[in-house]
Amino acid sequence: MIEEHLALPFETELLRVTVSVERIDLNVAGEIIAICRRGTKRQSIPILDLPLPKPPPAGAEWIQAYRLWSKSA
Repeated sequence: MIEEHLALPFETELLRVTVSVERIDLNVAGEIIAICRRGTKRQSIPILDLPLPKPPPAGAEWIQAYRLWSKSA
């Protein structure tokens, strides 16, 4: 649901560096991750750790719902 409804790409800040969130995927551990890019470098980050920009992109409520669900699971 996150990938279907989240407006991609969007920019956010990781460790005081602006990155572009290009897509959402699953890693080998089954975690939902965001694939972020800055220039030619790419890095994956768990969606639970991804800081959202203000204002958040359309569909960010699905990330918030997943965060709430993961705390109760």
